[in-house]
Amino acid sequence: MERRTAPGPHVLREYALIADGERGALIGPRGDIAWLCAPRWDSPAVLSTLLGGRGCYAVAPQQRSVWGGYYEDGSLIWRSRWITDEKTVVECREALAFPGDPHRAVILRRVRAVRGEARVDVLLRPAANFDDAAFSRVHRSDDGVWTGRSGPLRLRWSGAPEARPEDGELSTELRLAPGEHHDLVLELSDVAFDGPPPEPDRAWAETEAGWREAIPDLGPTIADRDARHAYAVMRGLTTGGGGMVAAGTTSLPERADQGRDYDYRFVWIRDQCFAGQAVAAAGPHPLLDDAAGFVAGRILADGPDLMPAYTATGEPVPPQRTHDLPGYPGGSDVIGNHVRKQFQLDAFGEALLLFAAAARHDRLDTDGFQAATVAVAAIEKRWQDVDAGLWELDPERWTHSRLICAAGLRQVASAAAPASDAAAWNALADRIVAATADDSLHPSGRWQRTPDDPRVDAALLLPALRGALPADDPRSTATLDAVRADLGRDGYVYRFRHDGRPLGEAEGAFLLCGFLTAMASHQQGDRVGAARWFERNRAACGPPGLFSEEYDVVQRQLRGNLPQAFVHAAMLEAAVRLAD
Repeated sequence: MERRTAPGPHVLREYALIADGERGALIGPRGDIAWLCAPRWDSPAVLSTLLGGRGCYAVAPQQRSVWGGYYEDGSLIWRSRWITDEKTVVECREALAFPGDPHRAVILRRVRAVRGEARVDVLLRPAANFDDAAFSRVHRSDDGVWTGRSGPLRLRWSGAPEARPEDGELSTELRLAPGEHHDLVLELSDVAFDGPPPEPDRAWAETEAGWREAIPDLGPTIADRDARHAYAVMRGLTTGGGGMVAAGTTSLPERADQGRDYDYRFVWIRDQCFAGQAVAAAGPHPLLDDAAGFVAGRILADGPDLMPAYTATGEPVPPQRTHDLPGYPGGSDVIGNHVRKQFQLDAFGEALLLFAAAARHDRLDTDGFQAATVAVAAIEKRWQDVDAGLWELDPERWTHSRLICAAGLRQVASAAAPASDAAAWNALADRIVAATADDSLHPSGRWQRTPDDPRVDAALLLPALRGALPADDPRSTATLDAVRADLGRDGYVYRFRHDGRPLGEAEGAFLLCGFLTAMASHQQGDRVGAARWFERNRAACGPPGLFSEEYDVVQRQLRGNLPQAFVHAAMLEAAVRLAD
């Protein structure tokens, strides 16, 4: 086999995600698994060509080919598919064994010659600790199973007995007759392997059954298949402990060479609340319980000192630093996140909204109610403090933060509070809205960003959507009109105006904001407009149907980490609400 070089980076719209809840991998169009951290989401990467590292696991036809692929419905089982210039068709069915084991990742790959004879190259080159640890102690057993180490990880690879070891990698060639398939099973673990390698047919059957059990019938939406896919993505990003990471990657740039590269492999409280509320719109499904449980645990532990984000195991996010990888083109290699130092007031309001949604489905347990009372007390203590806001900027008295706290107070008072508490919580909400109106109402009648910043902000659509004030309140209608006029372009919506530049020159459109605009338009009776905003933003993805945080409207490319959980949550919620 001549090919030894792993494929270079691709545009983000071409990557597919496989995930098992405990970790996830990105697969490129040349069959290259270009990103995998193990054993946890926030562990060092062992496969890292996405950021310019050496670690890669590639399976692709030898011949010149055209790529395609699709997810099996209601799952993160991906099928890479190639048509070669010899008119053969080759598929590789790919998944992380599901549900995942916290200590052991199992990558299942089944190569099949769909039409004609398939000639497929396979390359395995692990490099743990972000490329610092080569593949070592490589050994083949009598039954053809390879074992080895890469840093702290143990590896075991079945299905490639004829592979050739060389310079920290294993490579082989598969030749398949028409209709024939071949299984490859790669295990990565931070503990010793217990028992023989997984039997492929059984592992596939258990993974299929796991996804069937995990993805519920969401009921009628205006985009049933995409809504189920959004739920599957969020489930894939959610650990057995209930924490949902904000995205599966780090350092994918929002803007080339602008230093806006972040590590999103952690659980943002706000994002998890968004996801839980989105799921609650469809029904009392398991991800609602996961969100309520994880958020309640963090609030009960930290009270008014709640951090904006945690690791998937509930620990503080490590401080931000850089590593030695080249980075994705235009980006860097940031690890950790400075968000741990911020205070974000709106997280308490979002938590109350989540608890209220759980209560309406009779899913709020004792811990959840206790966490709600702690969150109310934190709001009462801190609602006048400056905070970093939804967009995590400089400390200000953000209008959105205060109003979303009022929304949470109203909703939890209605859904979960005893009568004696409900009156007090509603009164606190009234005080917050009145004080905010005194200093943050624009002369035109809409809400403005802060007392000193008169700009319009798409985040200000959320208070009316969540019940801080009625949808037909003049301040709500004026804010929606201003967002659509000042921040909407070509069916997409930007967060706010940074400066005098055209919107698209400062940053990409925010897909979250596009779906919020769809829901706000629908809430105010503009069903046709709502559908237009929804459909435009729903299309801002590649063939795998994954959304990033931002969308470059001019170049029609995804920007930022992938996949972004809260965008999938917003898409799901909009699909449900617009069907009403």
